[in-house]
Amino acid sequence: GKTLAGSHKLSTERAASRLLRRLAENEEVLFEVHGLLTEAVTGDRRIAPAGEWLLDNFYLIEEQIRTAKRHLPKGYSRELPRLVNGPSAGLPRVYDIALETISHGDGRVDVESLGSFVASYQTVTILNLGELWAIPTMLRLALIENLRRVAVTMAAGRIDRNRADHWADRITEIARTDPKSLIMVIADMTRADPRLSSPFVAEFVRRLQGQ
Repeated sequence: GKTLAGSHKLSTERAASRLLRRLAENEEVLFEVHGLLTEAVTGDRRIAPAGEWLLDNFYLIEEQIRTAKRHLPKGYSRELPRLVNGPSAGLPRVYDIALETISHGDGRVDVESLGSFVASYQTVTILNLGELWAIPTMLRLALIENLRRVAVTMAAGRIDRNRADHWADRITEIARTDPKSLIMVIADMTRADPRLSSPFVAEFVRRLQGQ
């Protein structure tokens, strides 16, 4: 908390709230990833445990988004001190505190860890009453933000697995029907230059092994 407090620089100008827009962006990304994972399951493709968790608990995520919207009326955060520096520039200081609290807890937060982090922060800079009241709402928004980051990583892995499935299907099909043309398909794959991420390689090997 002390390090974060020392790094924060506040704006002296009032500005329009960006939190509702950020929430809308996070909601859009989460729904896109949900659709991508649903499509994979419908196509009888394997998904990672984190993806299964997201699908199973998406109704809870939707509920949290609805609650966040209710607790974040237009202009709600306009009076909160906002940052001029760092990744959260233009956003309320207390929102960045919420993000950092969740980051330090690996996505989890409890009353004790939150209280400790805020107390440490306030040994350097005192938060105003409005910021303290805003902490529960900011935590909800920060958790949604964190879910968005995890979902983006899941989506990248799913897209890479889809590419692996595509090339594995082409290779196994041509090996079965026209083995002489196999080298051409491999050349096509080389030209396409798919990203050889861990999900791609793992899925590609699994499919070629017939699993």
